[in-house]
Amino acid sequence: MKKKINKEIVIYLRMVQTNKKINNFSNLLGVYTLIIREKRRFTTIWTQTLLAPIVTSGLFILIFSFVFIDRGQDSLATVNYSQFLAPGILMMVTLQNAFANTSTSILVSKVNGNIVDTLMPPLTAIELTVGFMIGGILRGLFVASGVLIVIFPSVGLMPHNIFLIFIYILLGSMTFSLMGILVGIYCNKFDQMSAVNNFLITPLSFLSGTFYSVSRLPHPFNEISLFNPIFWLMDGVRFGSIGEIESNFWLCLGGILIINGVLFCFVWRWFSCGYYLKN
Repeated sequence: MKKKINKEIVIYLRMVQTNKKINNFSNLLGVYTLIIREKRRFTTIWTQTLLAPIVTSGLFILIFSFVFIDRGQDSLATVNYSQFLAPGILMMVTLQNAFANTSTSILVSKVNGNIVDTLMPPLTAIELTVGFMIGGILRGLFVASGVLIVIFPSVGLMPHNIFLIFIYILLGSMTFSLMGILVGIYCNKFDQMSAVNNFLITPLSFLSGTFYSVSRLPHPFNEISLFNPIFWLMDGVRFGSIGEIESNFWLCLGGILIINGVLFCFVWRWFSCGYYLKN
């Protein structure tokens, strides 16, 4: 009986020690190095990762403004269709690039067999989570800044609240960076990641009011769209850009913060137990 109790105490102390190591956040140099590595992944090929989204955004606005300008006149009464469209395009390309940065980083490492180079350094689960997440956020911020500088002046749009725009860009980039980490960990092939992108992220993006006002959708799709997290992000950026919002600002902001917290805990847990990484 005494030996059994002593054994349980030893196991408990080991678990406590392991949890302290997992929850420790002290290797700032290691986290900084990981962030720099993730940043260099997209800055070294900036024509593909930064310039291409800006050009794509410009083409979207140019084509949709000319083709659907008559149908988009009543998107929001206070602005023309190009100015209504620009914030949605801004958020769409930001989310896509934040997701692509983290998901491809982890998946490429798994496919090439060098994921061990990420797992072996003295980085805890929370440090890995923060490092990858910030790398995706940086790419989202870089792309969003380019669209703001190039596209917004071209459509004559002066941001209503630039601080609010960057708050939502930051939150959206964080959401899809964390989502990209989960997808990169779970998937073993590029086909699987493409399936997530094609059948989940892209449909949610196109059904989030990027190109239209959700109030114009027939019942019940207009009510369903209000529960789309990407719509919350789109609506928040549009509110910061043109001062108009279709949903409740505080509910959207609170919902995105809750989703980010849940995603962060999932990523942290998956890195902690080595889920789909150490097998």
